[in-house]
Amino acid sequence: MSNSDIHLWSPEGFRENHWQKAEDAAALNDGGHVILPLAVFLELDDETRNVEAERIGVELQPGDALDALLPHLRHLPLVALAFPAFNDGRSYSKAELLRTRHGYRGEIRATGDVLIDQVAHMVRVGFSTLEIVNRYTISQLEAGKEAGIPLYYQPAAKAAAAPGSYA
Repeated sequence: MSNSDIHLWSPEGFRENHWQKAEDAAALNDGGHVILPLAVFLELDDETRNVEAERIGVELQPGDALDALLPHLRHLPLVALAFPAFNDGRSYSKAELLRTRHGYRGEIRATGDVLIDQVAHMVRVGFSTLEIVNRYTISQLEAGKEAGIPLYYQPAAKAAAAPGSYA
């Protein structure tokens, strides 16, 4: 999947994506904003992490431990949480923990197969942006249609929105 296949969405609408995913630290040589896998980020030396802090984001897979990232949170502008399958909800918990327990105020991005039925809940638990590749989800969001249930019974990082909106 190329970066042109990905549409970046936030509750304010679609926006330009300034971040590129990379598999290794060599991508830092290109000068842009880079999202590194957690293991690659943790292998960076402290000087590189400090000097390049504004342009390094980290992506966690559902099985990655959030604890490994906690000492670095205050320097990270972006934490990406992966959804490799719609039925794996561990990244929802990580987003909520980042916002409520750990006070993270940077961008939390959902990556992977984000479906329209997940959007409202993702925003509610603290995601800032969603990478959308699903054509149906893109068309629904472009049309201003939201899915979701207007009443919530679970706690969340963000208060319930007014019916008919994400905000």
